[in-house]
Amino acid sequence: MTLHGDALVRDLERRFVVVNDDVRCGRQEINILRPRSADDLISEADFERDERLPYWAELWPSSTVLGAYVLETTLEPRRTIELGCGVGLVSIAAALAGHRILATDYYEEALNFVRANSYRNLGHELDTKALDWRAIPRTMGRFDLVLASDVLYESRYAMLVAETIDRVLTPGGEALVADPGRVAAEEFIDACATLGLRVVPRATRPYLAGKVRQTITVYGIVRV
Repeated sequence: MTLHGDALVRDLERRFVVVNDDVRCGRQEINILRPRSADDLISEADFERDERLPYWAELWPSSTVLGAYVLETTLEPRRTIELGCGVGLVSIAAALAGHRILATDYYEEALNFVRANSYRNLGHELDTKALDWRAIPRTMGRFDLVLASDVLYESRYAMLVAETIDRVLTPGGEALVADPGRVAAEEFIDACATLGLRVVPRATRPYLAGKVRQTITVYGIVRV
C-alpha cells in the first residue's frame, strides 16, 4: 500500500532515525526531513550487487547552492526533471520557482522522502519516478530543464551523466549541474563535448557551514 501525506511522514519517522534540517536557499527556507546518517543505511548486499551506496540520504552542499540558484534565476516555468534527487531539496526549490518538476532517483526510499518533504513544504506531493540512468525507458520523454547536484563523484559517472542529459534534454533546453570539484568534473565536460553538448559555468559560489568549506560551480549544459 502506498502511503501519502501525514501517514507517509509518520511511517518514515517510524522506520528511520530522522533529523529535520532548516535549509536556506536564497530567500527561501525549506525544512528537510532526512535519515540521520547515510552510514546507517549501508547495505553490503546492495553494494555487492551494483556498488550501490545510500548517498541519497545526505544533504549535500551542492544541492543547497543549486536550489538557491534555481530560485534566484528568472526562468519561465519549464518541464523539469531532477536526476539523483535525494531527499528532494532541489526539486522542492524548483517547484517553488514555478517549474513542473519530476523528481527521480535510483532509490525508492529517496522518493518516499521527496514525497514527504514536498507535502510538508508545498502542501502537495511532487511527481516522482525511480530511474536507473543505465536503462532509461523509451517512454521517458524529454525535459526543458534538467537539474543535478553532486553527481560526478566517480570517474565512471562522467560519461553516464552526460549521456543521461543528452537522452532527456529537449533540443532547446538546458541542464544545470552543481559540482564541488569532484574527480569526474573535467571528464564530464569532455564527455559532453563528444555528444554535442556545450558546458558553460553559470555561477561559482562558496559554501560555508561549520567545518565544511566548498566552492560550488553551477554548470549550464546546452546543445551546440
